[in-house]
Amino acid sequence: MYTQCPECLTVYNADAAAIARGHGTVRCSHCSAIFDALHTLADQLPPEPFDRLPQQPAESDPPQLGVPVYRPNAQQVTFTFDPDERPRHRERRSTPAFAHHGRSGTRRRWPWVVGVAVLFVSLGAQISYAERDRLLNTDSIRPWLDRGCEQLHCTLPLRHDASRLELLSRDIRPHPSVPGALIVSATLQNGADFAQAYPVVEITLSDLDENRVAMRRFQPREYLGDSRTIAGGLAAGASTALVFEVRDPGKNAVAFEFKFL
Repeated sequence: MYTQCPECLTVYNADAAAIARGHGTVRCSHCSAIFDALHTLADQLPPEPFDRLPQQPAESDPPQLGVPVYRPNAQQVTFTFDPDERPRHRERRSTPAFAHHGRSGTRRRWPWVVGVAVLFVSLGAQISYAERDRLLNTDSIRPWLDRGCEQLHCTLPLRHDASRLELLSRDIRPHPSVPGALIVSATLQNGADFAQAYPVVEITLSDLDENRVAMRRFQPREYLGDSRTIAGGLAAGASTALVFEVRDPGKNAVAFEFKFL
């Protein structure tokens, strides 16, 4: 089967096991977009060249399957008893030892209390790990985490709040030395009162009708060559110049847009 990413239009060969694991939701390995693979699922590819796979029409009522290939037939097991085979004399069974003690509930319960406490702590740790990004970027929680990390001599990841990143200027021009390429430049400022991690930058090129012509996401390591600069992040109130080299999508690309993720 085949499916297509709606963001970068990459066509993938999708097997049933991969689609079943995500209940239809998959991630594009090219642009990291998350999409529903069932919208463009097809048994065969259309003749080349083509731009998009046809969309599967949505129906109000679920389609009915009419060609069965297998149906499990669970046989009921019946048990019969022959009265002639019953034992003539029943053996006298001794009473279990625990039945003689009527006060078994008086045992100490502290091991159960300790076990429940450990389980609660473990559950809290798992929830904190699953929500670590939200907790690390919450203004009311992050100062407490920083103080605790100072006592433990550890280092927390840099905060990230894309809403406080401001685009001061932007420009696009032909590449001076590479044919068929463009140079996109921008000035980014951190409007927060704390140092931020460098964001993932999404650049979208569109035509006059605001239809997307091309799109790409740049990781910090792709537009910043110094690993120490990436580790230090963008200081509070500081600004930096960003330069991107992209392929020229053609004359239809007349507008471009920045987005920070």
